[in-house]
Amino acid sequence: MTGSTKMISNYMDELFPNPKCELNYQKDYELLLATMLSAQTTDKRVNSVTDILFKKYPSIKELSEANISDIIDIIKPIGTFNKKAQNIIEISKSLKQYGGKVPNNREYLESLPGVGRKTANVVLSNLFDEPCIAVDTHVSRVSIRLGLAEKGDSPLIIENKLTKKFPKDKLARLHHQLVLFGRYYCTARNPKCVNCKLKSICKEIHK
Repeated sequence: MTGSTKMISNYMDELFPNPKCELNYQKDYELLLATMLSAQTTDKRVNSVTDILFKKYPSIKELSEANISDIIDIIKPIGTFNKKAQNIIEISKSLKQYGGKVPNNREYLESLPGVGRKTANVVLSNLFDEPCIAVDTHVSRVSIRLGLAEKGDSPLIIENKLTKKFPKDKLARLHHQLVLFGRYYCTARNPKCVNCKLKSICKEIHK
């Protein structure tokens, strides 16, 4: 790692020594579905609807056979609920062939409705500790501000840059740390810059 990446890594470890996903789940497929649902909404909002959803339909079989209008009613608070309700049922039907277990297979995951590279990365890193990093709006914003990526870089380009800059065994952990840093410190509006130890390398401050 370079001096700046080591500085970033050390500060992330200081702020978030035990980082973890803020989506609530107890079963593998619950994480997959919750991550799919989290597109364009907050983890907090997703947790409020999945708490109801997974209690009402406690197995992959029950989810796959659920009435779509009932699922829509449950997940309405998160927006784009019609499509996401359909995705829940289709993903659940597909996972039945694996007994509800989520396979460690990127190609399969990305073939599921509503599941793109970011969601697949979240699932692979959390469930299987695969060395991959999911780039959401928080990771993207923080990466650009800290000079790890350029403005205009796509999520895939940012992912590739981070993968090259940091050790493989740190990527899954770093993903959570950058998400939490972007969510609670390096926010889109009114970031908490005063006490930030990365001010010296921040492009936002020095532009």
